[in-house]
Amino acid sequence: MSYEDKTLVCKECGAEFMFTAGEQEFYAEKGFTNEPARCRECRRQRKQRGRVMTEVVCANCGVTTQVPFTPSQDRPVYCKACYDMIKAG
Repeated sequence: MSYEDKTLVCKECGAEFMFTAGEQEFYAEKGFTNEPARCRECRRQRKQRGRVMTEVVCANCGVTTQVPFTPSQDRPVYCKACYDMIKAG
C-alpha cells in the first residue's frame, strides 16, 4: 500500500500537524486502525498527566531525583546521569 503525508487537526489544541507516510505505515504494521487525534505535543502532555513521579535516592551517586514509576525494593534506582553512564557501559 502506498501512503502519502496527511495534514490533520489536533482535537486538543486545534493545531494542524503532519501524519507522515512513515507514521501511517508504522500504524498499519502495528494494526492501529485510527489516525492520531492529537498532535505530538498534546500526546506528550497527556501522557505526562498520567504519570506519578516518585522521589528516590540514586543507588550510585546518592543524589535525590524523581522517577516516573514506583520502584520495587529489590532493584536499584539511578538518576538520569548514572543510568545513562551505566547503560553506555
